Amino acid sequence: MIDVKDLLFHYGDGIELFGAFSFHVNRGEAWTVIGPSGCGKSTLLLLIAGLNRPKGGKVTVGGEHITRARPSTGLVLQDHGLLPWATIEENTRLGLEVRKFYGPDGKHSPADVQPDEKEDNRRVNHWLTWLGIDNLKKMYPSQLSRGQRQRAAIARTLVLQPDLLLMDEPFSALDAPIREELQKVMNGFHLESGLTSLTVTHDIEEAVVLGEKILVLHDRCNREPMIIDNHLSGKTDKRKSPEFIDRCGQLKDILGSRRSDGWED
Repeated sequence: MIDVKDLLFHYGDGIELFGAFSFHVNRGEAWTVIGPSGCGKSTLLLLIAGLNRPKGGKVTVGGEHITRARPSTGLVLQDHGLLPWATIEENTRLGLEVRKFYGPDGKHSPADVQPDEKEDNRRVNHWLTWLGIDNLKKMYPSQLSRGQRQRAAIARTLVLQPDLLLMDEPFSALDAPIREELQKVMNGFHLESGLTSLTVTHDIEEAVVLGEKILVLHDRCNREPMIIDNHLSGKTDKRKSPEFIDRCGQLKDILGSRRSDGWED
């Protein structure tokens, strides 16, 4: 599904973040990415999303060489980016309205595409209901909690039926109970849909809960990927088990050995 081959990237004349960096994500897998601040976690996500361009190498998603933003890739950011003057229902519908203007592939005129309002309404209502905020759809972002706003941002992405979901620290600004609840929601969604996903996080427990595979980056130039198979993904009931605690400790040790400075717990 995702093939990163010989990736080279740096900002301006800055330190090289990736040098001949390669890895592959199979369709249907859920990955998490962890590492020290400034190591390139968010940059990697933006390169896969087509919002940054590599200096060398190639990023391929679903067999398509990525040179621009890909309409079938969904992106959820830490800052939910909801329009403050639009209701939650209108915010959720935003991507569908943009797609009508630019066409379903983002390149061709939508003139020949007949909008299906009934199907659009069904999708919006489905995801608002699935995420437990259908009763809030006539409210505005300022009237909602952070967790509810983040659910709306996720609904806005999923309504577009992406085949790849990229999330950049989507729950980091939330209180622990809300964060854990949304982690359970996304675990359930992955089991139900089999959607391929890649989630950047600085939270080690979240990396273990969400990632079937965990990609560990470091704050020097990333050349050889460290990928950890993680059978504890989705096992939210094991957070306090010795096995879960040991896995988190293992990741902390790995991060400690791969950092110069800048790791945030």
